[in-house]
Amino acid sequence: MEIQKKEEGDITLLELIGNLDTNTAPVAEKAVNEAIDLGVMKLLFDLSKTGFVSSAGLRVFLVATKKISAKGGAVKLCAPNEVVKEILEISGFTTIIDVRSSVEQGIDELK
Repeated sequence: MEIQKKEEGDITLLELIGNLDTNTAPVAEKAVNEAIDLGVMKLLFDLSKTGFVSSAGLRVFLVATKKISAKGGAVKLCAPNEVVKEILEISGFTTIIDVRSSVEQGIDELK
């Protein structure tokens, strides 16, 4: 997995490239924790290049959402492919975390 970090004003975008699974979740979790330690209040996960998300990957999203929401911030999952979207729906994450069909939509809502 490769993680590209981008800044869009006060929004931090983490583009997850590859599969988010047991082997790669620690890398993603480290990137999330670094962002939170820097005071990020608006975090957007760009899932447009994420092929698959396991339960370990879902945990990364959940922990990030809990930590940032506790500080009054917001997290969005954006542009999941059909496989990832189905995983988010089946696991119930679409009721816990805001999921948007495009990165642009997520950015617009966080502004």
